[in-house]
Amino acid sequence: TDFSFEVLSTRFREMAFLNKGLTITLRDERPSHVDEKGEQLNVRYCYEGGIVDFVKHLNTTKGVTHKSIIAFESEDIKHKMSLEVAMQWNTGFSESVYTFANTINTQEGGTHEEGFRTALTSLVNKFAEEWGYIRRKEDRLTGDDIREGLTAIISIKIAEPQFEGQTKTKLGNTEAKSFTQKALNDAVGEWFEKNPTEGKEIVRKAIDAATARIAARKARDLSRSRKGLLEGRGMPGKLADCQWTEPEKCELYIVEGDSAGGSTKGGRDSRYQAVLPIRGKILNVEKARIDRVLQNNEVQALITALGTGIHDDFDIAKLRYHKVILMADADVDGQHIRTLLLTLLFRFMRPLIEQGYVYLAQPPLYKIKWGGKELVQYAFSDKERDGLIQIGLDAGKRLPKEDGIQRFKG
Repeated sequence: TDFSFEVLSTRFREMAFLNKGLTITLRDERPSHVDEKGEQLNVRYCYEGGIVDFVKHLNTTKGVTHKSIIAFESEDIKHKMSLEVAMQWNTGFSESVYTFANTINTQEGGTHEEGFRTALTSLVNKFAEEWGYIRRKEDRLTGDDIREGLTAIISIKIAEPQFEGQTKTKLGNTEAKSFTQKALNDAVGEWFEKNPTEGKEIVRKAIDAATARIAARKARDLSRSRKGLLEGRGMPGKLADCQWTEPEKCELYIVEGDSAGGSTKGGRDSRYQAVLPIRGKILNVEKARIDRVLQNNEVQALITALGTGIHDDFDIAKLRYHKVILMADADVDGQHIRTLLLTLLFRFMRPLIEQGYVYLAQPPLYKIKWGGKELVQYAFSDKERDGLIQIGLDAGKRLPKEDGIQRFKG
């Protein structure tokens, strides 16, 4: 059995967060497993703040909407249940709600998450109405509006947990829903009453999210009425499409800029390989609302080329290429572009990643051209380059002085 230090350390850190004050030390004594300095891999985790520290950790690189972390504990002695919740909104646009049952990560959610969502939606709408932000039933904020930018940890401990789902990571105990719902109503309701200034910041953020949702819906409706970009009709002009029409045989190369697009088009097999140049760094969808995302030309071009639609309109059966290959330079800018593209696909067309349709091209850093028989080799790192050169020289090959080694952009 091959143990992954990274997987184990991530899980142990999670357990340390969930068990306040518990110290966990992980040391890798395998000789071949060392860090960049050649030292033994060794980590120690202990969090006196428990899941409050967990929320701080998750929001470390994000601006926060309100300073305080909302946290509480509750217990149901009759049903032998206890609950811990910590939550804080950040200025981002993604929801990060993590649920646990007996420290097991319930990735599929379950009844404790249902109770949390129901209570939170009701509470925020109640205070939004009390404070005069919404006046009509039609103005009610949706759960998605309210949870935009929310980081939350929900940890329940229960005597006889019932796990459901394919991977048994969904809590099924019905009593957990009512317990979580009541506990949240009481504790978070009290927090809103005592902290109206911060509470109003949360409400205003949710209202901004609702405004963006309505604008995005109008943008989608407008796109469809114009034979819409989101339904894949009217391919973008810069797409060099392939000849074949069977998606399972076709590939789409998403490349950085028109220059790279030109060379890729020249070297492709146009029967089954399509090329879509993307101009510079695309919009960071993690930091932009959906209405702005849908108005971005590069994003529109990509959505159109793929043909699947996004979010609720996503249909994997309409995917036009079964290999979506991201190509970028082997430098920092190239890595950034790949990250932005992956973020877009993950947030708006996640099944493409989950079902294995997305690939990363790995361009070489060096081209080594030996004299004589015009033998060419490629290296993906300085170490590999040096190794290939040494092997070649030892074998009596000649390396031209002027153009023997070519370093690609990276």
